[in-house]
Amino acid sequence: MRTELRITATAGTLPHVHAVGGLAARHTGPDTVHLIGTAATPLGGDVLDIVVSVGAGARLSVRSVAATIALPGRETRKSVAHWRFEVAAGGELDVDPEPTVVAGGAEHESITTVCLEAGARLRLRERVQIGRTGEDHGRWTGEMIADVGAIPLLRHRLELGSEAITDDALSGPRALESVLTYPDDRPAETSGLDQALLPLAAGGTLFTRTARLLMA
Repeated sequence: MRTELRITATAGTLPHVHAVGGLAARHTGPDTVHLIGTAATPLGGDVLDIVVSVGAGARLSVRSVAATIALPGRETRKSVAHWRFEVAAGGELDVDPEPTVVAGGAEHESITTVCLEAGARLRLRERVQIGRTGEDHGRWTGEMIADVGAIPLLRHRLELGSEAITDDALSGPRALESVLTYPDDRPAETSGLDQALLPLAAGGTLFTRTARLLMA
């Protein structure tokens, strides 16, 4: 199944939503929308195409009503989600959905593109958990490309779960939390080997934390 979702926020009006497939969005406040699953997706073979655009002077918060569960399909175990976030000068976008859970035997790839104009504001949080209770062999791959105008902000790729480069029988992580914040001038900060807040050369920060389980 192919799912397409378009959310467009313009200053002074409710966000416009256009949805086809297994994902929709509902207004839950003047500047807030919640993502809602309308069918079992993503299953292996599914493709999700989500675009969120915030115009000049507009504010938008994107949330979800429940976790996303990626499941293997009959013919293939891999599903793909393409996310694109566009924020104009003076616009503000806060994206913080519930976690993505990759079920045992499933493989999910998330490709995120962020296009910011100078003067835009963004907080983009992503949480991933490999496996439901008793499962340990799903796989997730995430790629993020973020730019401010023509200036590269971030090029980031991570793999999590079984067969991933980071997988290790002794300490292989099964959970990830990632937060891209722009602008942000906080200094670098680390906690052990699993958690770091890193400043980006073009401004902003990237926070990442890996663990066996997501924190509540």
